Amino acid sequence: MDDGDGGARQAARPKRADARRNEKTLLDAAAAVFVTSGVEAPVRDIAAKAGVGMGTIYRHFPTRADLIIAVYQHQVEACAEAGTELLASSASAHAALGRWIDLFVDFLVTKHGLAAALQSDETGFESLHAYFLDRLVPVCTRLLEAAAAAGEIHSDLRAFELMRGVGNLCIGAESNPDYDARRLVGLLIAGLRLPREAR
Repeated sequence: MDDGDGGARQAARPKRADARRNEKTLLDAAAAVFVTSGVEAPVRDIAAKAGVGMGTIYRHFPTRADLIIAVYQHQVEACAEAGTELLASSASAHAALGRWIDLFVDFLVTKHGLAAALQSDETGFESLHAYFLDRLVPVCTRLLEAAAAAGEIHSDLRAFELMRGVGNLCIGAESNPDYDARRLVGLLIAGLRLPREAR
């Protein structure tokens, strides 16, 4: 009897892992579609991007709000987890900071549309914004501290200031094809770097 139960539990584990992978695929697809088509994009477009049926999306996310919130949280987590990985794999701390800010910009371009869609639930949006700050400010702080310790940037820049500045540069980027926020943000990050003689 116990052996049978143990076997059933072991058989269930891969399904849970598959479900997690499927959910990640759906969230990645939804985020990509939201960037190009906005958060009101048809569910069939997200399903096509993810390579699944529409029923699969509705099983995971019964309402559009459920999907929007899940995409927001998924992107925050991906951005948070990338900080350590980038510090380990980049040629310098400043390069890691630049690559992380690129990911942050991608998130912000999506986030502006998500924020507009979530404004009707102000309390829920405020809690998501607090979650965003709690997860990402410490990551940005670590990247700035590493670049400052390496003598690559000034040591007096706070993560919240940088993130707020980048956020302001991204406003309107999702709706104006003539405005390249990524290029301006790239110039900002390049400008943080101290001249060689100052290091």
